Amino acid sequence: MAGMENVPTEAMGEMKIAGDTSEEKEPEGPVFDWMPAGMKAMADGEYDVIVMGTGFTECLLSGLLCTLGMKVLVVDRNGYYGGESASLNLTNLYKKMRGSEPPPQFFEGLGNAKDRDFNIDLIPKFIMAHGNLVKILLHTKVTRYLDFKSIDGSYVVKAGKVHKVPATPKEALASSLMGMFEKRRFRNFLIYMNDYEASDPSTHKGYNLKTMTSRELYTAYGLDPYTQEFIGHTMALFTDEGYLGRPALELIEALQLYSISLQSYGSSPYIYPLYGLGGLPESFSRMAAIHGGTFMLNRSVDEILYDEDGVAWGIRGGDEVQTEAASA
Repeated sequence: MAGMENVPTEAMGEMKIAGDTSEEKEPEGPVFDWMPAGMKAMADGEYDVIVMGTGFTECLLSGLLCTLGMKVLVVDRNGYYGGESASLNLTNLYKKMRGSEPPPQFFEGLGNAKDRDFNIDLIPKFIMAHGNLVKILLHTKVTRYLDFKSIDGSYVVKAGKVHKVPATPKEALASSLMGMFEKRRFRNFLIYMNDYEASDPSTHKGYNLKTMTSRELYTAYGLDPYTQEFIGHTMALFTDEGYLGRPALELIEALQLYSISLQSYGSSPYIYPLYGLGGLPESFSRMAAIHGGTFMLNRSVDEILYDEDGVAWGIRGGDEVQTEAASA
């Protein structure tokens, strides 16, 4: 052949011809027997647990499982943590609401403020300072990743005027929310609430709160309708009037939680993460990552894979699959 007379015969066997596909390409990533044809492994391929979503519950679960030594994969179609309870900067908020990147003029009115200076809760809410959520945060020690602020106060509207909810005896005496005689009845009711212990009959004052309704307990203390509304919705935080027909023990326990929380961190029973509620799932995701958890954001799940018995064994996203190692 012209031009090839000086090529050693042994070298010709090593030459590759352009377009020759006779040799198979090395597969990308790990390969497993369970993988369907044409698919590749997602992340490491096999995990003990797959968690879809990075909401508070999902991140809490993944964090706890990782501390138990399990291999956990968490996937989320969003580019941020928190799911529907996330705290978003302006860019992510715009993208979520409008479905596109914000135009440059969107930020012109911010002055010296930065995009990251904003943390906007998708579902705004405060945290009861002595509630179960705080107990979970303290028990799992994720508070090392969080900073909290005590809320300065809460307010109600009466007759078109805004009033601060009293947080101290002095504020209660000065408040115009109740008249003088109603304040006395309200005070007696609060003393009963604070002294009540389910295990000590001497604190029950002859009332069986398991059978007595909240409405009947209010009536026993002569509280007027507005005071009942104030107690039930501002302090006990019931969202409707249904509690009035239920056992009064439910009301007393809710008020005791409010009272203990009020004494915990300042002049309000509420606390709030300094950088938004999205910090709660992020703190558990950090705990999970420290213990070996894997997180994949911007990763959609197209299909949950099932075996012949209808048992889920993995997920598929595009041409990538992964399985739970225990069922592989």
